[in-house]
Amino acid sequence: MSTGLNDFDGLVAIVTGGASGIGLAAATELASRGATVAVLDLNPEVDAPLIGFKADVSDRASVNAAVAAVVELFGGIDVVVNNAGIGAIGTVVDNDDATWARVLDINVTGMARVSAAALPYLLVSDNAAIVNTCSIGALNGLPERALYNASKGAVLSLTFAMATDHVRQGVRVNCVSPGTVGTPWVSRLLDNAADPEAELKALNARQAIGRLVLAEEVARAIAYLASPLSGSTTGTALNVDGGVTNLRVRPLATS
Repeated sequence: MSTGLNDFDGLVAIVTGGASGIGLAAATELASRGATVAVLDLNPEVDAPLIGFKADVSDRASVNAAVAAVVELFGGIDVVVNNAGIGAIGTVVDNDDATWARVLDINVTGMARVSAAALPYLLVSDNAAIVNTCSIGALNGLPERALYNASKGAVLSLTFAMATDHVRQGVRVNCVSPGTVGTPWVSRLLDNAADPEAELKALNARQAIGRLVLAEEVARAIAYLASPLSGSTTGTALNVDGGVTNLRVRPLATS
């Protein structure tokens, strides 16, 4: 659904992990509002008007090459959406050191790599913004998500640190913290559950609105944080979580 806004006219945005899920929804939303959108992804197969660039956020050379290719084609970068990330299930005893290193490398250091590569171009933009995809797991103890939550806690801290470092250089940095979103990743988790129907019902019930968050709803929050219309918003974590973090509603009565 188009908002009818053209607040990104003339701006170039890169969206990592933008070929599916929240990333694709964000890329599509930004394009609908006038942005030229470059999708950086391991499998950058996207439809016009999005433009795909192959990139691996765990490899600095790959990131640098992709960012350079975007700048060569479009002349600069105004907006960075750091969305690429992977999940992890289990308590602290369930993931080995290699898994810990891989998740933190992609979910946290990957955002730093992309931001560092794009920063020289953001610094010369009049509408520079970075939006990181965080999670309610940064501030909520989700069961069997020790590694994932740790990575998102780091994303939250990284967001505040980057916002502080670059606010006087004209670069706004914020993050969006989704609840459980109906994405392909969640669908795969449900498919692997012992009782997918019961698991989906539990996920829906966990959120005060009674359903999963939509990727498009997260995308519109990302667009708000990235928009030139939000010039006074920086160092902010915006929850799009169906009320999980702050609401304590009573369970619905059952008949």
